[in-house]
Amino acid sequence: MKNDSTHKPHDRLAAYLVDDLAAVADIIRDRMASKHAPRIPEVTAHLVDAGGKRLRPMLTLAAARMCGYDGPYHVHLAATVEFIHTATLLHDDVVDESAQRRGRPTANLLWDNKSSVLVGDYLFSRSFQLMTETGSLDVLRILSNASATIAEGEVLQLTAAQNLATDEGIYLQVVRGKTAALFSAATEVGGVIAGAPEAHVKALFDYGDALGVAFQIVDDLLDYQGHSTAIGKNVGDDFRERKLTLPVIKAVAKADAEERAFWTRTIERGRQEDGDLEQALALLQKHGALTQTQDDALAWAGKARAALDGLPDHEVRDMLSDLADYVVSRIN
Repeated sequence: MKNDSTHKPHDRLAAYLVDDLAAVADIIRDRMASKHAPRIPEVTAHLVDAGGKRLRPMLTLAAARMCGYDGPYHVHLAATVEFIHTATLLHDDVVDESAQRRGRPTANLLWDNKSSVLVGDYLFSRSFQLMTETGSLDVLRILSNASATIAEGEVLQLTAAQNLATDEGIYLQVVRGKTAALFSAATEVGGVIAGAPEAHVKALFDYGDALGVAFQIVDDLLDYQGHSTAIGKNVGDDFRERKLTLPVIKAVAKADAEERAFWTRTIERGRQEDGDLEQALALLQKHGALTQTQDDALAWAGKARAALDGLPDHEVRDMLSDLADYVVSRIN
């Protein structure tokens, strides 16, 4: 008898890929080991074992299986994707000075910034070792390009996040870099390793790209209207960290002089006082910024579903379509 949790697309996909995911977990455990530096597996295990959904590696496995792949290397690529993701999380928490990740203290809080940065570097190196084992230059090109794009997106965010001149176009560029690049690479390499036709590989890329954008928009929205227990971090963290995310960008675009002065003080200059978060929420509500942001997330989820139309019928394709809806259902 099926458990209720299998009604969620993510859990249905995990059940379908259960053997592949177990193989990915074995590779991750094996490759995060270090003979000479025991802190590496300590720090890595803290994040890897924290209960993340492993969404990105699942996308690689799902894409490969949907395209008829039955070789061993989709597992290597899924582990590669997870290592890249884990490395970026370790670095992000240092950059953002975060204290909580997935509902637990961050590695930089439990150890220190140096350990988080260096272990992140180790995981990036491990990911490149893994991807070369496939023997595919196309795979190496896609994942190495994604790694560079992620770093570029993070650096762009440093300059854009606290600048009220940042518009929705720049925001999308940041999101496509820091989040969607790994989603689209994860789905694309699944098709490539399976030898899928170019049109199918392009459809998988488009799906991952749109899904990644929707995922990040929802994350940014939940920072203002989620619950700490559900999102694994503190509500209002983006505001406190002075990140100009999509809801704020929309509110700033409609701000009068007094409201703009508020955003300038709190975001650009970083002079925040008691009650400012509540004031920010009131302005977001006043200008309908949260509802508009939700509409954007739904539109990107629709693009993800539409991209799947270019792929052959398969039960995994249906799960991926439902997954696009599930990603935005977190809003509720």
